[in-house]
Amino acid sequence: MKTVVNPARASWSQLLKRPTMDLASIEALVRPVMEAVKNEGDAAIQRYTEKYDGVRLSEWAVSQVEFEVAEASVPAELKAAILQAKANIEAFHTAQQQDELKVETMPGVVCYRRSVPIEKVGLYIPGGTAPLFSTALMLAVPAKIAGCKEIVLCTPPDENGAINPAILYAAKAVGVTKIFKVGGAQAIAGLTFGTATIPKVNKIFGPGNQYVTAAKQLATKYGLAIDMPAGPSEVAVYADEAAVPAFVAADLLSQAEHGVDSQVVLVAANEAIVDKVKAEVDQQLQVLPRREFAEKSLANSVAVVLGNEADAVDLLNEYGAEHLILSVKEPWEVANQIINAGSVFLGNYTPESAGDYASGTNHTLPTNGYAKMYSGVSLDSYVKKVTYQQISAAGIQALGPVVETMAAAEQLDGHKNAVSLRLKSLKDV
Repeated sequence: MKTVVNPARASWSQLLKRPTMDLASIEALVRPVMEAVKNEGDAAIQRYTEKYDGVRLSEWAVSQVEFEVAEASVPAELKAAILQAKANIEAFHTAQQQDELKVETMPGVVCYRRSVPIEKVGLYIPGGTAPLFSTALMLAVPAKIAGCKEIVLCTPPDENGAINPAILYAAKAVGVTKIFKVGGAQAIAGLTFGTATIPKVNKIFGPGNQYVTAAKQLATKYGLAIDMPAGPSEVAVYADEAAVPAFVAADLLSQAEHGVDSQVVLVAANEAIVDKVKAEVDQQLQVLPRREFAEKSLANSVAVVLGNEADAVDLLNEYGAEHLILSVKEPWEVANQIINAGSVFLGNYTPESAGDYASGTNHTLPTNGYAKMYSGVSLDSYVKKVTYQQISAAGIQALGPVVETMAAAEQLDGHKNAVSLRLKSLKDV
């Protein structure tokens, strides 16, 4: 990690630039995959699975036997951990349910709002170098609570055509059994257009690499909704004298190990903190199994020294991190000033990995600065807010003249007439 001391504000944007590929270049690679699946269906899925995952499959749906084998192979300790995480995620997301909203805006005019589940959702679970079974919990639990009728899960197979047993166990524990061994852009395309095997859905959820992210964004051009542009993972840590350097280093490495396109940012109150954290990073890196990924990620990362807290907060809001860890003496004082972050972790004993797995919050979060305008996945992500209104005879007599006046001013006589006819009918009674 390079260190920059008190950088000028004008340099912040360049200093915090993510190591992302040009979106147009990625879309140029992904678009042919989308079009091929649209036109050829399962044949294209098979071809791209063989090309990118190195295995030729004639059947993508996970069978009951595969679920049984997976359950038998997952260690008891991991099963218990998955079930505890599931319970915590359920508790937090169930609490997000909202009662029907009913407001009488004026006498005889009643407006309502209800949460209605999205009927068909597709969940993408990354496999690759790290099979993220935790993401199966994060995406499937709120989908079940919301009441989505059809939940389709796609995840890439390994070179033997198998799915990681923990992914299958976690998905089935939530109640998801429609799982397909398809990954990458071809999975997103399958969910977008539907094939003879993979159902078409209304909304796609889940993180992935830049190709998956580009495919999701292209899916919106074909009429689908997505949760957010969730790409390579990132973390920012703000540390002052109260921080524990070993903890901060571990948090940085926990994100750096995700992949070579991940990024970590350390914002520190002084250079001494940076030096201590860097020393810990070097030490912990030596024994990290995914050291190669972490080292390349750290090369894309930066430590910024800002002695003024107000400046540090401004920089953190400018960055808009997916994960923000506040390892400071008064974390809530800083947290209350943060407006751009996917999820915030407060204090020395709140590692980002707790949120990744089991605290209860969702780990599917906006990356690449999208935290400035997107929220992370929540129960709301799986429902539509439908409004209703019911107006009585007395209500239309009170509200009608308001509508007539406004419609006439906009020269929309049909709108005005829809009210005028009703008012006349009441006068004639």
